[in-house]
Amino acid sequence: MNMKTLKRIILVAAILLGTGQGIKAQDVIFSQFYANPLYMNPAFAGSKVCPRIALNFRNQWPALVSAFTTASVSYDQYFNDLHGGLGGYIMTDRQGDHGALSTTAAAVMYSFRFQVGRDIWINAALQGGLTNEYLDWDNLRFPDQIDPTNGFIGQTSAQAPEELSKWYLDFAAGALVYGSNWYAGFSASHLTQPSNGFYGVTKLPIKFTGNVGALINISEEQRRTSSLGLGTPVISPNFVYQYQAGFHYFNYGVYLDWMPFLVGCWFRQGLENADAFIFQVGVQQDYFKIGYSYDVTVSKLANNTSGAHEISVGVMLPCPQAKHKIKAIRCPSF
Repeated sequence: MNMKTLKRIILVAAILLGTGQGIKAQDVIFSQFYANPLYMNPAFAGSKVCPRIALNFRNQWPALVSAFTTASVSYDQYFNDLHGGLGGYIMTDRQGDHGALSTTAAAVMYSFRFQVGRDIWINAALQGGLTNEYLDWDNLRFPDQIDPTNGFIGQTSAQAPEELSKWYLDFAAGALVYGSNWYAGFSASHLTQPSNGFYGVTKLPIKFTGNVGALINISEEQRRTSSLGLGTPVISPNFVYQYQAGFHYFNYGVYLDWMPFLVGCWFRQGLENADAFIFQVGVQQDYFKIGYSYDVTVSKLANNTSGAHEISVGVMLPCPQAKHKIKAIRCPSF
């Protein structure tokens, strides 16, 4: 075992042990915000009117012994009789080698839609869910097990918690306001601050998320497709802000949507340190889209993490004829 690998394992073990003992944890951060809209804000439920399926996979810091891998699947659509959208998602997150700490969450949400102006709409949403956190103690490694020659051997003096599996209810709320070519939203997750610690009572910090963006047509051509088969080029500047447990994340990004292609570039930073550049590419055609993004880490972890890979797949199912009269929100797909 070389020293570089040993340092990576120790880092992951420290992260997992700290999480289990009550250091304030943070939620999973996705780079393709709009490819996983229900996770960002429950008010996006039914925002595309037609039935929508979204699948997402993220591998963050793969050089750190598969430190963080996350997968999610979601479904939502608009219902005329409910005057709003229903949606739900299931997400699994595994931290550390062999998923020493795993989290599985399921949530459902309802988003009520109402009109406040000639071309201004608001979605207001509530969400409820159930989460399980499981600690695989046998796959944890601690510094007192390290032998300079043979690596991890022997027993640790660390004490396992009484319960290795923890369940808790979780609630969120959000709102979106939008027009024909702009949108803004705000959401709050973990409203009741449920206890998620394995050692005593540890409250899960509330996460606040705000987003704003616009769609700018940069061509005088108003037709959706040109003679080359490409759509009208549209630039979409965006800003996403997230706050949780004392940490601020500012995400600045811009997309170029030139159907069927989409490219994007984002920059993520905290109050004091830069985090990563995010580059995205995607293809969308009729009812199907697929996207890929890569986070180029620029913080002090840049030489040890190998960034982050993220893949998204979206399927828009056929929309009932009666729902075409409902205005769908226009926002990026990735």
